[in-house]
Amino acid sequence: MAHHDNRTTQMGSSVIINAGWYKAPPAFRRQPILVTKEAKVDDTVFEGRIVCYGSYALWKAASGKDGNLLHWILGKRERSIWGGAVTTSLGAQRIRDPLHDLIVFDLKNQFECVIWQIIQTPQFQRLRRVKQLGFSDFVYPGATHTRFSHSIGVFHTARRLMEIIRRHILSSGNQVQEHQLNVALAAALVHDIGHGMFSHAFEGIGKKLHIEMARHERVSAAMIKDTEIRRVFEPLGRCFADEVADVIAGEKPGNLYDAVVSSQFDADRLDYMRRDRLMTGVQNSAIDLDWLFANLEVAKVQNGVDDEPLPEIETFVLGPKAFHAAETYVLALFQLYPTVYFHKATRAAEKVFSVLMTRAIGLIREGGEERTGLPTNHPIVRFAKEPDQLEHAQNLDDTVFWGSLSFLEAASDPIIAEAAGRLKDRRLPKCIDLYAKVRHSSCSQKSALITQTNADVRKEAEKREERLTTSIRTRLEAWSDENSADRFPRILVDVAERTPYKPFGQATGPLKQILIRTPEQGVRDMAELSPVIASIETFRVFRAYVREGDDDARRCVDETVADVIAEETGGRENV
Repeated sequence: MAHHDNRTTQMGSSVIINAGWYKAPPAFRRQPILVTKEAKVDDTVFEGRIVCYGSYALWKAASGKDGNLLHWILGKRERSIWGGAVTTSLGAQRIRDPLHDLIVFDLKNQFECVIWQIIQTPQFQRLRRVKQLGFSDFVYPGATHTRFSHSIGVFHTARRLMEIIRRHILSSGNQVQEHQLNVALAAALVHDIGHGMFSHAFEGIGKKLHIEMARHERVSAAMIKDTEIRRVFEPLGRCFADEVADVIAGEKPGNLYDAVVSSQFDADRLDYMRRDRLMTGVQNSAIDLDWLFANLEVAKVQNGVDDEPLPEIETFVLGPKAFHAAETYVLALFQLYPTVYFHKATRAAEKVFSVLMTRAIGLIREGGEERTGLPTNHPIVRFAKEPDQLEHAQNLDDTVFWGSLSFLEAASDPIIAEAAGRLKDRRLPKCIDLYAKVRHSSCSQKSALITQTNADVRKEAEKREERLTTSIRTRLEAWSDENSADRFPRILVDVAERTPYKPFGQATGPLKQILIRTPEQGVRDMAELSPVIASIETFRVFRAYVREGDDDARRCVDETVADVIAEETGGRENV
């Protein structure tokens, strides 16, 4: 019987044959098993095991005669199950991706074979049913790509970044930490595996209702550690799954390998920026990835701030020729937020979804599930009743929600019924941009004249805008609660912000930064070199949504904004 690596190691009276990957019989597929047996061959006792995952089996055996042990374990079942000789001509598996073209998995490589089997698990396949951009296809019909394709793209991108690391380490005469590298690559693949339906919109609901298993980080850790994924990772090390989960959960990268997974220039961001641009069809936000990679280096930099220097640390550094490409990269991310991620219609759909799910889960918790219109065994009902159960969290995805709309629209509860109908027919509430009113009020306009030259005045203006936002939001939500009763909310308020780039002082170390090597000044944070990046302000959203034709609600919004600004400035303003 053939195996791909027949090197042997003498251990006592036994000969250990290295692990080999074999095509598994149909009877073993989709059901991981472990067989451990002892056999006596020529008066010598040998031990071995077979671990079957998906379509392949890993044979780790101590055998004095090639194949005797495997034959002995399967016994008479060998011919009926395996159907003849075992072969290791596995070749490669390829995925055709719209962004990266061919993504290849070399099944003769143990690590990549395990990665391929992770993709086959039910937990990873579930990501086919979770869209990457949630409700964005309400605006961009092509934006129907999923967390599944994105996750595979992140792995592919991470693999390219790791090759840069590998070349640097080998050229320096050092040894690649293969285990750390593989842990980081595996983390890149499964980093999004815990996302619920509509991803971040569902997380917002969980935060409001204090549901821990609505947090994708929490669900990801549980899936990696407590499901089939752990068993598939086991051939790479008993604690391999735990290490992968730790990398994903880490607030900051611990080393250069981790930075591939979590930084401001990581594989996740490099994939979703390009993929989301491609699938939405927006023509801005392009980045020159090939040029960035061609100029990407690894260098040692100081790890510490001011009077607390730490030992130098290796991290990614871009060469001087990539400066403008790096600048464009940050600007591209900034542009994606107003055009795609924070689009007013997408956010309106998310607000309606939040109203619906918050109301439904609340009624189910109170024993009023019959008012939701959902069957008692529906996945949403089971999750609401037992939100701490991983199984229930795994059963929620976008298709479960869309499939429930007909039930929800027929609910006896008017809030659920209206919200479901609005999402089904894309009847979204109308948007009023409140941030524009606050930003361009007289108090903000005066400070804006010197914003670019006086950081203190700029900071004071931001504090004033924050006070105005908080006051307006509080009053509008109070009015809506008082005047909506058991109806769909008459005013929905949306507040969000995103900083496209965090300079060194705001981040957690050089591993998180985008660093540029300059001929004169050495390695510097790009925010120190680029006045464009240094001047980018946090992108903020402050909007109110009102139902079409609700003139009283719209009047309330206008008058509230005017009153709060007048109180702040000491006089009535026209806004």
